[in-house]
Parts: sequence; C-alpha cells; structure tokens
Amino acid sequence: MLRQAQQPVEGPARSLRLGVAGPVGTGKSSLIATICRTLADELRLGVITNDIYTDEDARFLRSAGVLDPERIRAVETGACPHTAIRDDVTMNLLAVEDLERDFSPLDVVLVESGGDNLTATFSPALVDAQIFVLDVAGGGDVARKGGPGIARADLLVVNKTDLAPYVEVDVAQMVADAEHAREGGAVLALSRHDADSVARLADWVRTLLAAHRAGEHAPQDPGPMAPHFHADENGGYVHSHGEAGAAHSHDHAEPDHAGSDHVGHAPHAH
Repeated sequence: MLRQAQQPVEGPARSLRLGVAGPVGTGKSSLIATICRTLADELRLGVITNDIYTDEDARFLRSAGVLDPERIRAVETGACPHTAIRDDVTMNLLAVEDLERDFSPLDVVLVESGGDNLTATFSPALVDAQIFVLDVAGGGDVARKGGPGIARADLLVVNKTDLAPYVEVDVAQMVADAEHAREGGAVLALSRHDADSVARLADWVRTLLAAHRAGEHAPQDPGPMAPHFHADENGGYVHSHGEAGAAHSHDHAEPDHAGSDHVGHAPHAH
C-alpha cells in the first residue's frame, strides 16, 4: 500500500534536497527506499535517480511501492555519473524543480547519483546536503582510504552491516576508520534489517530537515574533487578530471583503426 503524509509538517515551499552518492552496489537505492518507507507517513517525499543509460533505479523504487510512482523520476545522464551531479547539474536541477512544482510543497527530494568512485560529490548548487554510502562487502579498508565523498559528505553510511560476518569485516573497526577519515564527522552503521539503525537514519533526516527549515543549515561544497582518470577496456580512450570548477582536459589516444567509435564512454562536454 502506498503511503503519503496525511498531515504534512509546516515549512518552506522549497524542499530539502538531499543527495545520495557512493560506488556501484553499495545500496544507494535500497537506502533511499528505507528512508521512504520510514518517513513517507510524516513527510512529503520525492526522488530523482541518475543512471547513464537506463532508468533501472527508478523502476526498482517504483516497484518497491515506497512512494507514488509519479514522485520517482529518472535522469539518464549519458555521461560519467559525477558530471551530472557536480560538473553540470542542469539536468538534475530541472528534474528537481519540475518535481517540486508538480507536487508542491515537498519536504524532501532525494537525488541519487549514478554509481561512481570515492571522489564523487554533489554540487551545492544541486543539493543542500549529501550522504555518501559505502558497504561492508566492498571491503573493510575502503573507509580509511578517504577521498572527498568519504571525508566531506554530511553523513557517511557504512551499509549492509548484516553481511559483515560473511565477508569477514569488523564493522566497529570500519566505523572507527571512517570517523578518523572524517575527523569526527557523522558516521552511521546501517542495515535495513536493523530497526535501531534505520531509526537513527530517519532521525538524522528529521534533524537536518528541521535545521533547513529554520535556516540553520548552510550547504557546504565538499570539493574539490581529487584528480582521477577513466580509460576504456582497450586503453584507447582516456579523460582526466581535476578540481571542481576547473577546466577538464581530455586526451584521446586514437586506436589503429582511426575514425572508429571509442568504447566505454559516451562523448561528453564540460
């Protein structure tokens, strides 16, 4: 049964825009579904998902029945995931504004990034705050590797803690490493099967929303992104990304069959 807030909390027309980023497979869509299941009775929610060439995440959330399907919309970026959440946020910003207009007023709009790496961060022009998601199955050492996403997001979630015994990860150590990498920033160990951790996640969202409504929360720029590189499987197409807001350099190594299509990345402009 679909659930919507019956007596919405008073607040400004402009929603709290909350980004959710993290590597592929860490459970970003599942985390958003958990937030929606937990808070849909008390808050007016909307969701924007990002994928490069598909709307699969949006279809997953719609099929889960966590919100009215019309409140869940997909953006197909056609380029590297961070491009649409940081470099040029136009597609996502228009999608958020359309959703806010169509279902005004909304309390929270959740914006899910496509799966990216540890450098992925949202532009403060798109979201007011952001959650970065890791999972125990990705390895207990990931949290201490740092990077802008881990270090600077408003909340770091160590997800799927129920899997820890099966992948031989010490959750307490992973959380401690994350807290060290974040210099004491908020870290939440989460399993959607653990009611206490789900309640803590919901409380974090409520607290953030209250601060947003009171004008006490200022969006922070978690950049700059660390320089990183992408290459196709044949090593024939490489592009690098430097600091946020800086020009991006693109080096294209032509394959022997010059003029043929590059494999692995759609062309994109910054």
